[in-house]
Amino acid sequence: MLHGRSDEISVIDRLLADCRTGLSGCLLITGEPGIGKTALLEHAASAADGVRVVRSTAIESEAHLPFAGLHLLLRPALDRTDALPAPQARALRGAFGLAPAEPGDRMLVGLAVLSLLAEFAAGGSVLCLVDDAQWLDRASAEALLFAARRLDAEGIALIIAARTGFDASGLAHMPLTGLDAPAAAGLLAEHAATLTPSDRYRVLAEAQGNPLALLELPVALAADRPVTTGQALPMTDAVQAAFLDQVRRLPEPSQHLLLVAATEDTGDRDVVLRAAGPLGCRPTDLVPAETAGLLRVDNHTVRFRHPLVRSAVYQAAPISLRLVVHTALAEVLHRPEDADRRAWHHAVVAAGPDEHVAAELENTAQRATERSGYAAAAAAYERAAQLTESGTDRARRFVLAAEAIAEEGDIERMTELARHGAAATDDPDLTVRVIRVRAAAAFHHGLLRTARQLLMEAAELTRAGDPESAAHMMLDAVHAAWYLGKHEIADSANRLDALPLPPDDPLTHVARLLTWVVRSAIGQGDRDPETLTRRIAAAERTGFGGPHDTILVGATSLQAAGQDTEAHRVAGELLAQCRGRGWIGRTPPVLACAARASLFLGRHTEAWDEATEALHIAEELGHRQWTAEISGVLAYLSAVAGDERRCYAFADDALAAPEPGAPPPGMSWAHWALALLDLGHARWESARTRLAALHTGPVRHQLPGLRSIPDLVEAAVRLGRPADAHKPLARLTDWAHDATQPWIDAHVQRCRALLAPEADAAELYQAALRLHPDDRQFERARTALLYGEWLRRMRRKTEARTQLRDAFETFRRLGATPWAERARAELDATGEVVRKPEAGQGGPLAVLTSQERKIIRLAARGLSNRDIAAQLFLSPRTIGYHLYKAFPKLGVTARTELAALELTDAAP
Repeated sequence: MLHGRSDEISVIDRLLADCRTGLSGCLLITGEPGIGKTALLEHAASAADGVRVVRSTAIESEAHLPFAGLHLLLRPALDRTDALPAPQARALRGAFGLAPAEPGDRMLVGLAVLSLLAEFAAGGSVLCLVDDAQWLDRASAEALLFAARRLDAEGIALIIAARTGFDASGLAHMPLTGLDAPAAAGLLAEHAATLTPSDRYRVLAEAQGNPLALLELPVALAADRPVTTGQALPMTDAVQAAFLDQVRRLPEPSQHLLLVAATEDTGDRDVVLRAAGPLGCRPTDLVPAETAGLLRVDNHTVRFRHPLVRSAVYQAAPISLRLVVHTALAEVLHRPEDADRRAWHHAVVAAGPDEHVAAELENTAQRATERSGYAAAAAAYERAAQLTESGTDRARRFVLAAEAIAEEGDIERMTELARHGAAATDDPDLTVRVIRVRAAAAFHHGLLRTARQLLMEAAELTRAGDPESAAHMMLDAVHAAWYLGKHEIADSANRLDALPLPPDDPLTHVARLLTWVVRSAIGQGDRDPETLTRRIAAAERTGFGGPHDTILVGATSLQAAGQDTEAHRVAGELLAQCRGRGWIGRTPPVLACAARASLFLGRHTEAWDEATEALHIAEELGHRQWTAEISGVLAYLSAVAGDERRCYAFADDALAAPEPGAPPPGMSWAHWALALLDLGHARWESARTRLAALHTGPVRHQLPGLRSIPDLVEAAVRLGRPADAHKPLARLTDWAHDATQPWIDAHVQRCRALLAPEADAAELYQAALRLHPDDRQFERARTALLYGEWLRRMRRKTEARTQLRDAFETFRRLGATPWAERARAELDATGEVVRKPEAGQGGPLAVLTSQERKIIRLAARGLSNRDIAAQLFLSPRTIGYHLYKAFPKLGVTARTELAALELTDAAP
């Protein structure tokens, strides 16, 4: 019976009930040691009738061994590994040391965990229990939480128990506190009925509702041992004191054997006994500890009754005796597969520089890196550096630690390790590596001015000996400068152009394209359209340089040049590559590029789905730069839909300024979004003020700066201030000349129509409508709305109705609510009564959730559930579940019917 936990039990029982119906759910239980977390896991296991149970308990001393905790949990399911997509299967086998490992995206293992659990649950519901998760190695914790956040419809219940402070954002959280007075008294009465009233009072006062203390403190009292001396002890110390009292009553050989078991991290009985032999211990010395209930022993393992017993034994032992035990364990761990554990035992014993142990740890770190266990690699490299004499090797190991932790996204830690590396060397190559780590940390923090300065410093150090590396760093420097201002862009572009790159090198073509685009954006360079055409063609012929980052540079350069369709194609191919190879951590900037292209092409729901996915991953990785920029895109899409609450919330996130004196990374998008929101609601003055600030501010060169000019012209004309529109329109006209894109010409004609005398306006509006491509329906509808409004004012109502009706239907289908309302009001003014659009009305996809939309689009292309799952980082069973829900909404019964539906857009 669990006293005082009825509410908690009901939560667990509901989780299990959902699991039996095929739904998945996760629960994090946290609290202080002994508060009852393990007891609730035991209840879950006992209540899981008809549900398979897999469970594990993390061990503190294994926290530096990558994927040790995860391997323990998933052992029963590993026979399903062959059913996983090949990249996931390779990543999982490599992580567990079951096959040669290869470095990869650390999140790919998490996706493999999700797929493996889904496969394991295919034969029936599964309950996963993880205890003491605070001791999980970081690689295991990240992979497990990555999978947990994506569980949906697999029939899996995951319950994680950890001490207070364990970070598992996105999971339902149940914090445990002490039992209330009646429950505590009931538990004590059940298990210690013979206590005197005074002793019962002492235990209740000391335990403070902690169930483990209520059970263990009476043991100390029964042995006539004081519970406290002087002031009351903190809870954990009191319970540990009770455990230690039992330990100290054992014979000395048994105590020594307990210390060996507490120090050995696998519970391997043979290893424990062999290491305890030199301390004078024999197998029979286990008997007193087992009889006292401190240990559980079987043919293979030695397990402590509770983690606090292990902690109490180890922490109470003299340091000198601990070192003897670590040495003994290192000597008996002689198999090749024990190398990592042996190295760490040696590392604990080492009191000063020891190159042999440092080399062992470096080898351990290399193996961890090969398995994508970057946190474990960083810990091993760092300890190796600490055990290395001052000099190049010490610095190199600190740098390796910084580079490893950079893969984890632990920005504060990578900065600290890079600082240690910089202080330990004057080697130029290592100095450059340190600077690059610091620059990456600064960029992800959103400290773009700092990042640019560091990248230029590193590029200058390498430009003579390795111009290709210098070019890659300067590409990043130009990227950082793009968010800062005209001077920084010009300076970075000049430095990139000045690098001695081979003329026919693919990287050279990408660099030349980028410098042309950014100079054109700030009004510099030759601005010859033929030059742009040649540079784009040259970059395309080389596949935009080949590596992931340079392809992304090419795609974003195309957007800056107005070639949105081509940018969308390149970004889509790169995104497919990232998904296919499991490069989850690389997807946020690619998804951001794809979302911008989809937005510009009027595919607003695609843009919404891509941007929200990018935002979730960026937040998971802690990348503030991408979080801010993507939030700006989502603010714009919310403005199109007229969702003021979401628009302001996303704009606030985009306007967060992480670096004093520098523009926020998402500033231009936030200003454009808020201005568009105002335009949709006919708040002309507010829109003009916001757009004027954007067009005179430091980021006017960015994509929203040019593309919002038609909005600025419209707001100025509405306010009777046409003079405010002439200079921006001239800028737009110049861009149209440079870019030679019909859609930009359409915007120019629309702006001219707004400013034209009555005799010329109609022809200009008609020219704009002819120039609008079919794939930019939102902007074409805006032109039709303006033209219809003008026709109505000219009392040409029949013609006006045609334009306004087209605009209304497009806005309604796209879910652009304020724009549809404006068109409807104008139609009413012409005498044509139009029913107000119903909420959620739109195209076929409007009835679906964002998740369902993404799945339906891929299913319509003929992808299988397994292929879709790999693309979207979900499980195949979740894909099947969402298809099952989506088909009735769409009125279809089979995949083959999806191709006949219009799946291009709907309200987000």
